[in-house]
Amino acid sequence: MKILVLGGTSFLGRAYVSELLRRGHDVTTFNRGRSGPDQPGVQAVRGDRNSPADLERLRADRHWDAVVDSSGQQPYAVALAARLLRPHADHYTFVSSIHAFADWGALPVDEDSPTHPCPADTPPDQPPGNQLKAGCERALLERFGPDRSLILNCGLLVGPYENVGRLPWWLERITRGGSVLAPGDPDRALQLIDARDFAAFGADLLEWGTAGRYVTTAPPGSTTLGGLLAACVAATGSNAELVWTDERLLLAAGVGMWTELPLWAPETPEWTAIWQADTSRAQAAGLRCRPIAETVRDTWAWLCERGPTAEPYRQGTTVLGIEPEKEQRLLADAG
Repeated sequence: MKILVLGGTSFLGRAYVSELLRRGHDVTTFNRGRSGPDQPGVQAVRGDRNSPADLERLRADRHWDAVVDSSGQQPYAVALAARLLRPHADHYTFVSSIHAFADWGALPVDEDSPTHPCPADTPPDQPPGNQLKAGCERALLERFGPDRSLILNCGLLVGPYENVGRLPWWLERITRGGSVLAPGDPDRALQLIDARDFAAFGADLLEWGTAGRYVTTAPPGSTTLGGLLAACVAATGSNAELVWTDERLLLAAGVGMWTELPLWAPETPEWTAIWQADTSRAQAAGLRCRPIAETVRDTWAWLCERGPTAEPYRQGTTVLGIEPEKEQRLLADAG
């Protein structure tokens, strides 16, 4: 198949390209060339997806069996790509997010759950927000058509080449050893999906020409926070001691969920169902997720090969990770 990947160099886009190349497809990537190098074997086209003139270059004398859009963040950008590419592509996969569901976090969600009421014609360059992915979905369906559109509502991604740094932060913190502040209940269930498993499932659906929507993450209860951090200790060979700390103490100290202790969300009413997304439709369609210990080992191997970086990990503009002094104060209070 001839496949166009919008993006293709950063984390999930990279995993998609690797999987598609492994299957023998003819892959073209379209990106600005800023997030990383293109993989050997692709035809790389440089351009800005927000530029109609740049996108026009993709249409000249070309036809794509499928488009994979792993980089759409703004409804305007998705609408533009879908409108221009519709006559030149048979199928369009859009990687959306579980954040697009209006009740996500507070209630379990599935493919029929309501999404945020963000319109398809939302003006460009809006501040980041969960509602934008819902607007992107509407833009795709209105411009490309539901019969040829596939929406994958992505859960929390982990694995090698992670560009946010949630799992890498934990691995690097644990490898330093000593007492490690671990948040809340070690038996708290998580739903984390390896980007490689997501890409393999997405490639299957693409090859079949599947349309519709799939909540795409690991099954509920597939791992726990304790299991994840124990896998980090095992993978690094660290002497770290996990000190499980009551989240009431953490909340009282103003510890930032997701950011200061990545992957931690307190068991408060607005987050009680954060790890309860229903993945039964995706599982029935063939989604398979590897054990978290394998993902952790492979991520640690990648980090060792990559080496340390000077820049801190960030979620948006927020630096990930708790300051060592603050961690030590909380460990003392917990003790």
